[in-house]
Amino acid sequence: MAVRAAVAEWGTLIGIVRGHVRRHRFASVPLATAATVLVLLFSVVQHLPGGERLVTQVGVVRAALPLGISLLRTPLSLYVPALDLPVWGALVQVFLVFGIAEIVLGRRLTLAVAYACTLAGTLFARIGVELGPEHLFGFPTWVGHVRDTGPSAAVVALAVCVAIRCRAWWTGGAVVLAMVVEAVLLPNLAGLEHVVAVLVAGLIAASLEVFGQFWPRVLAGVGAAASVAAEGGPRTAVPLVR
Repeated sequence: MAVRAAVAEWGTLIGIVRGHVRRHRFASVPLATAATVLVLLFSVVQHLPGGERLVTQVGVVRAALPLGISLLRTPLSLYVPALDLPVWGALVQVFLVFGIAEIVLGRRLTLAVAYACTLAGTLFARIGVELGPEHLFGFPTWVGHVRDTGPSAAVVALAVCVAIRCRAWWTGGAVVLAMVVEAVLLPNLAGLEHVVAVLVAGLIAASLEVFGQFWPRVLAGVGAAASVAAEGGPRTAVPLVR
């Protein structure tokens, strides 16, 4: 019973990952490898003398910063781990989840989901600070100065997208439930950003399910129409011989 349930839940995912790794071997997950190396690099640098200041200037986002600076730093903020948490947990999560997502979703979609959900969390923090503590989703002013970095929102979002793509509904539901419980029991900025990341990931995954083949078909139709038009274009008239 348990084996059958596990196969039903993760059989598709395991089959996709196993086949990809067999074909590509050590070149299977270059994106996940690069992301893991960046997390490790930023972790080492920010613990060196003067390193925290450098990392702050290039990759640390806070809601109190001007929007332009936050947008410039957001791509790298995804790889800046928290100072007070063990980096090894982040490294394992990034490599495994980014690697599986890279295989199942593709590199472009993996990056798009990771950055979109990270950016959504960052913008949510800014909006919450602007609303103020008197609103339901508002934050006190001091939250605007909290360091808002790390790959956790991207990891959660990618896990949800992979679960939906592979029809691992129980796994996806468990991730969503865990994020909601975290936000309720630990009502801090990170927990709420994880919930936002889950919501955005769900919207992205749902839109891909509905419209995933729409634009490729449209582009294929346009290409076919252009080819037919080119073939049926003006031709040089051949004079009739009498």
